[in-house]
Amino acid sequence: MIPSPEDEAANARHAEKMRKHKAAKDKMLAGKSADKGLLIVHTGAGKGKTSAALGMVFRHIAYDWPVGIVQFIKAPSWETGEAKLLGRFPELVTLHVMGEGFTWDTQDRERDITTARAAWERSKELILDERHRLVLLDELNIALRYDYLPVEEVVAFLRDEKPAGKHVVVTGRNAKPELIEIADLVTEMTLVKHPFRQGIKAQKGIEY
Repeated sequence: MIPSPEDEAANARHAEKMRKHKAAKDKMLAGKSADKGLLIVHTGAGKGKTSAALGMVFRHIAYDWPVGIVQFIKAPSWETGEAKLLGRFPELVTLHVMGEGFTWDTQDRERDITTARAAWERSKELILDERHRLVLLDELNIALRYDYLPVEEVVAFLRDEKPAGKHVVVTGRNAKPELIEIADLVTEMTLVKHPFRQGIKAQKGIEY
């Protein structure tokens, strides 16, 4: 099909626009040479915070880079798809499921504080361990939200003691402003629609 003069003109304008766009992108990328371990925060009311973090975990596994994971809320008795899959890579994944379920299940603040403290101490060990290139602190934001851990202590450690080349990912709703302030990358998941509001329960393979 022979293009019309109008199509040719539109194609030429598009080609010129893309040429300029590429030149601008190439110039921008040429100035990005820094390499460092990132502090990444996934927060917000929308679904996908842990799922996005696990995507980074799986990328590390694909490159044979060891990772550490501490789950602050999920209980060892919970069966989750990520735990089943990560268990297939024992040489690359150190997984600690250290929660006791949702806060409304335990209904015991002192017990929740003790559990969160144990999980945080393990988190610090993994972050300082040179073997792990990335450490995921799943739902740490929940422990901070309910003041189970002092946010000042967590922020000071992540700011001052996290090894320069170590990536740390923190997930959970309601991230504290102090944590957001020191993070390199912050993503807020926005809730638009959720099947739970339609009476649909959490489903295997989607939520867990």
